Amino acid sequence: MDREKFAFDKVNFVLLAVGMAVVIIGFLLMTGPSSTPTHFEPDIFSVRRIKVAPVVCLLGFVSIIYAVLRKPKDGKGKQE
Repeated sequence: MDREKFAFDKVNFVLLAVGMAVVIIGFLLMTGPSSTPTHFEPDIFSVRRIKVAPVVCLLGFVSIIYAVLRKPKDGKGKQE
């Protein structure tokens, strides 16, 4: 197949995979014990779950958007 017909190149796919991994890490940072009707868990208000994890997810989503919008370099300088 002709590589020039693809919308993405290898760098786009790598950036997309890295962004997806960062989003997954952000969601994993949000996990933790939950409160029950009989027991209150104060960890639900921790800095990690309220501030750090959403910022990590946001950075992951921004990198995914960049990976999708990034235009691949022209392959005209390559020899066949």
